[in-house]
Amino acid sequence: MRKTYYILSLLLLMGGSGLFAQSSSTKKADKYYDRLDYVKAIEKYEDLVSDGDGTAYIYHRLADAYYNIYNTSQAEYYYKMYIQEGENVEGSVYYRYAQMLKANQKFEDSNEAMKVFSSKSPNDQRAKAFEANPNYLPKLLNGEPRFTIKESSFNTSLSDFGGYEFGDHLYFVSARNKSRRDYGWNDQPTLDVYVASKEAGEYQNPKSLSGEVNSKFHEGTVSITPDGKTMYFTRNNYIDGDYEKSAEGIGKLKIYRASLVNGEWDDIKELPFNSDEYSNGHTALSPDGKTLYFSSDMPGGLGMSDLYKVSINEDGSFGEPENLGAGINTEGRESFPFIAADGTLYFSSDGQLGIGGLDVFYAKAKENGYSSVKNMGQPINSSGDDFAFTYNPSTEKGFVSSNRGVIEETVANDNIYEVTQIQPLEEIKIMTQVVDAESGSPISGATVVVYDAQENEVSKGMTTPAGKADFTLPGSVAYSIQVNAEDYESNMASVSQEEENEVAVLVELNPIEEIITEEEVVLNPIMFDFDKSNIRKQAAFELDKLVAVMKKYPEMKIKVRSHTDKRGSATYNQGLSERRAQSTVQYVVSQGIAERRISGEGFGESEPKVDCTSCSEEQFELNRRSEFKIVKK
Repeated sequence: MRKTYYILSLLLLMGGSGLFAQSSSTKKADKYYDRLDYVKAIEKYEDLVSDGDGTAYIYHRLADAYYNIYNTSQAEYYYKMYIQEGENVEGSVYYRYAQMLKANQKFEDSNEAMKVFSSKSPNDQRAKAFEANPNYLPKLLNGEPRFTIKESSFNTSLSDFGGYEFGDHLYFVSARNKSRRDYGWNDQPTLDVYVASKEAGEYQNPKSLSGEVNSKFHEGTVSITPDGKTMYFTRNNYIDGDYEKSAEGIGKLKIYRASLVNGEWDDIKELPFNSDEYSNGHTALSPDGKTLYFSSDMPGGLGMSDLYKVSINEDGSFGEPENLGAGINTEGRESFPFIAADGTLYFSSDGQLGIGGLDVFYAKAKENGYSSVKNMGQPINSSGDDFAFTYNPSTEKGFVSSNRGVIEETVANDNIYEVTQIQPLEEIKIMTQVVDAESGSPISGATVVVYDAQENEVSKGMTTPAGKADFTLPGSVAYSIQVNAEDYESNMASVSQEEENEVAVLVELNPIEEIITEEEVVLNPIMFDFDKSNIRKQAAFELDKLVAVMKKYPEMKIKVRSHTDKRGSATYNQGLSERRAQSTVQYVVSQGIAERRISGEGFGESEPKVDCTSCSEEQFELNRRSEFKIVKK
């Protein structure tokens, strides 16, 4: 995807090759390199190496050029040559070398290069992140996949990337228009915006976007306001027939706005915070359309490119761009932001800990910003560049672009992939501690059952001698914990998800004798849904206490007395209470209690706990009850 970084023009800042004195033998190659014609530059530098004129300077330039077109094997080779031949090799070279080794799946060698980088650049946030978590790769490489992925049918042999869904249309960027002039970075035509329409559930027949957005220069990814009337897009610094360059002679990128006029995207206007001296691009909109996110290398950022946001006022004017800060941005490259309908920020970075090249990351929206950044893992990310991730939470589908496994001669080529979520991204670790409510001592051998919000059992375990039971489950889901232990009254606890997805749950159990009286086993009300007789999870939890009592006292016999409220006829309520009594008996028997030890009887509405005429809902609920009389103690 390196060729897509025409969008940021940042690679000139990344190599450091200009620190060497230019020789006459490299002058022609340097000319191509400096104007980003990397393919031609590589040819000239390779000729010099073939003639026996290889130097540290040439190796460095070749390494950076191959890095920029994402030929990882050649980039790795020449970074190694430069490290061997060069003097006072800077830390950034080791970082890039580590990235190429990782992309080539040489993970141990990559870690060794990262260690050198960390020693040379100890204050770099990337170095600090690596030092804090040097063994992060196995979890990313071996983690359970959260998505399925397949290549889109409308890819070509040229660059296609940046799938963005709006309504029944998919917008993307492509180099397929061979009538455009070739771009020296990768010898492919300049990029245009295309749109495909959904037919029979599939996007088909992509066409060049109508209107004035596409030009003879590059156009980048797009975003559209919720009302469908305004499009933001990236383009080389070109408008109204004029192409501008920076003071250094480099064409930067700018963000433009187009309006939908008679079905075409026209009325192109440049945004006011653009500059001829730095690049802005890769737009994304908040769900309400009031905030524009983008990537930029403007002065004052943390790294090679940072993510920013800017407010869009009601009159169409803009506020001041605001850097998203060190929680998101690094000394590396952050780009391709996307804000999902639930507020989650997705973006690509080579500064966060990843699998190789650019990886896709996400951060959940919080009241005052974002939660910690997390890697999307495989298969969204690969050893190649993975970027331009877009996602619809309601359909659990989206798109990602990648140059994984596709090599055209020396240049890695971008393709669009369709993704479908199959598991929640987040995981939650529930750390349960079970103790005696009176003494505080841990309870060993207690059964811990985890339920989801639909009352489905999702996991089960037993406490250790220390009274602990841990579970790792899909996150962003409401869970509850039920704990049963011999000689103890059962108890429950709910789980609230924390930012770092680790929750400690303390469950205290009371000795079982506390619920036994002379005449009955006293449970919390066994609640039934209105006009229902099935045993709900909460009812089962209470009945498990009765089961525990009866298992402790094997001679005990119980009679279940079930009652209803006064809604409905007396005859109907009598039958309903009998069904509830029998459901209760059947549940207790299913838990291992002999049938001879428990019986049930329904009393309908004949024995209300609260004798009322205009009953409240709470009074109705108290009358819908079951009691557990001790027949034999």
